[in-house]
Amino acid sequence: MRILVVLLMASLLFNVAQLAAFRDYATGSQPPFERFHSGELTASDKIARLEISGIIMPPYTDRWLKAIDAIEKDDKVRGVLMIVDSPGGLVADSHQIYSRLKKLRGKKPIVVSMKRLAASGGYYVAMGGGSEVKIFAEPTTWTGSIGVIMPRYNLAELAKTWGVKSEPLVTGPMKNTLDPLQEMTPEERQIWMAILDDAFQRFVEVIVDGRGKLTADQVKPLATGQVYTANQALANGLIDAIGDEDDALNSLKSQLNLTNVRVIQYDFPIGVLDLVLGSSSAQQEGGNVKIDPLATLLEANVPRAMYLFGWHPGLTHASP
Repeated sequence: MRILVVLLMASLLFNVAQLAAFRDYATGSQPPFERFHSGELTASDKIARLEISGIIMPPYTDRWLKAIDAIEKDDKVRGVLMIVDSPGGLVADSHQIYSRLKKLRGKKPIVVSMKRLAASGGYYVAMGGGSEVKIFAEPTTWTGSIGVIMPRYNLAELAKTWGVKSEPLVTGPMKNTLDPLQEMTPEERQIWMAILDDAFQRFVEVIVDGRGKLTADQVKPLATGQVYTANQALANGLIDAIGDEDDALNSLKSQLNLTNVRVIQYDFPIGVLDLVLGSSSAQQEGGNVKIDPLATLLEANVPRAMYLFGWHPGLTHASP
């Protein structure tokens, strides 16, 4: 019996070791982990499916950047099918993803498939494929919302009613700018509008570069923050075709002159933060977010410039 137990334990250890070795061979030992999505499992040529969904913000920005790095380093990945289903997010994060995609497109072609919502920062990152990229949007897609928003509460009147005063100790007159308990001064408004205008002009330039067919003078009338239907976006030159993910994939396969391909995507292990944000239990639908009243209160005067369709107080990301 003891011999049998020893043999059983040895067998279990051997199988675990083999499983670990196979995982390292198939996906690497560090995330992101490659996973088969569709197509031919045995095909050597791969197309990477990169899905940008939900609010564009940390910590998920870093995951998308790592996935882009993995795509760039894998010589078997011939092209990228980028899925966008996002209302946008932080200005800096949107631009980080765009810049990395801009670098990638010089090596591997990118085709974009827009789903429910590809607005503001979601549209911004879609421009990362460059003027050669073909952008598909589903018939029910909403896109556009070109512009910048910086959320701000004005609780000055409420503070007066309740006898609450904001008296921070600062080293300069602009250190406590955007204090929700005080009225915004003309000087503060001028400073922040200049900052927002800089981000807005960058957005326009990104679209001009990404679309090729549109000039700045053509983009600016569209950049009112308005969201567009797929038909409106097509008529205004913001997208190239109305179609679904399969249409975008077939277009990319035709561009690459491929018939048999393995479509793969990248996964990250679920961590503690995912559990806290609820991403392990539900996918974020249509840009919905969870509201944290305490975070909203504590962060009320933290300036955050956003390429975001609408605005959600105390937003937290539900799923990458």
